[in-house]
Amino acid sequence: MSSENFRQLKPFCSVLILIFTFFSLVFLQMEERRLGYSVLKLSRAYKKVQEEKFAREIKLVKITRPQLLESLAQSKFTLKKIQADQIIHLSGSTSMAADTPLVRKKEL
Repeated sequence: MSSENFRQLKPFCSVLILIFTFFSLVFLQMEERRLGYSVLKLSRAYKKVQEEKFAREIKLVKITRPQLLESLAQSKFTLKKIQADQIIHLSGSTSMAADTPLVRKKEL
């Protein structure tokens, strides 16, 4: 009787295996799609961060360009361009120049 019961259960087991296989395939496809959406979301976020980084680099380059720094120094800090007579030439070795204190000349 046991072999007859097993023959009766074979079609039922086959149907269960097929249903389980189909559900597994559907689940894997849904998981693949979900992961694809998360990858798409992450790639968009990465592109956005890269664009922000690029924009900030451009902004930094614009802020630190020499002409702008020079104009800010002249307008806000009242600095002037160096004159030829203001340059002090030190002759001798570098160790001697390092020992001498720097003296700033006050403008009258």
